[in-house]
Amino acid sequence: MRWFLGPLVLLLLVVGSICAPPVQVTPPPADAPAAEVALTGASVLIGTGDIGNCGNQGNLGAKATAKLMDSVLRADSAAKVHDEAFTLGDNAYPGGSEQDFAQCFATTWGDSATLIMKNIRPSVGNHEHLSGMAAPYYKYFGSHAGPSDKGYYSYNVGEWHAIVLNSEIVVNASFSDAERKAQEDWLAQDLKSNHQVCMLAYWHHPRFSSGWHGTDARLAPIWRILYDGGVDLVLNGHDHDYERFLPQTPDGVVDTTKGIPEIVVGTGGGDLRGFRSVIAPNSAYRVQGHYGVLKLTLGAKAYRRAFLGVTGSIWDRGGAACH
Repeated sequence: MRWFLGPLVLLLLVVGSICAPPVQVTPPPADAPAAEVALTGASVLIGTGDIGNCGNQGNLGAKATAKLMDSVLRADSAAKVHDEAFTLGDNAYPGGSEQDFAQCFATTWGDSATLIMKNIRPSVGNHEHLSGMAAPYYKYFGSHAGPSDKGYYSYNVGEWHAIVLNSEIVVNASFSDAERKAQEDWLAQDLKSNHQVCMLAYWHHPRFSSGWHGTDARLAPIWRILYDGGVDLVLNGHDHDYERFLPQTPDGVVDTTKGIPEIVVGTGGGDLRGFRSVIAPNSAYRVQGHYGVLKLTLGAKAYRRAFLGVTGSIWDRGGAACH
């Protein structure tokens, strides 16, 4: 039987936030702003996690990332580039209630005056599960969120196959072992049924992180399935910073042949946090103290990435070929 400790969980979150690492704002790169490298004929996937937060100085972070998202989407639309918008969980703070979505997400990313909701592909986080096991999340996003009570689904964007998972099924004791196995079985079958050259996956909790929440070994079985299935990139939120890892195995060993790069981008509007004093192994690039979104340009056999800050700076431009 699932049960609910909303007030207690919220209290623990507030107390815990006091112990979060201090933010040491990353200075902008010397050559910012500058256009990120594009791929001819490619599609675009753009987004971030940890978004609507009315308690954060009037939701200024989410308003800024929504404005940035909309500007990119409008520019790409004018250029006839196909875009999809993604979220990496914790879409509406503090508890993902209907009120939180109405006041904190719908007024920013969900504003009908923007293009964000036109092709949005969300994922669910731990804060949504504080309200009826994410029932308001499924109600708000409807068919875009995947099957209710599951939250995992897949879709194609251009030449790429994208997989959206529900990491709460992995880390939340309210879910059963049968539900965890069902998601793993679905994932293995989805990878077997789709044969695109390039594939990516995203969800909320990171397997590897130098942020406040840190590395979580409970995601290793999911990573193993993705690794064996040849997935090229993993995206996560949960930690309110930007961090990219070298291509790794599920056990955190650098692997330049089959390894999966992971990018944590939880900079959509939640309170920004710093990194731990001890950086996780294989962390290749880190930005803290800046709201922003990740833009992925997805080509037929490769991708380009760029972390776009709301102030106009662009960090971590680069990319890789698919496996």
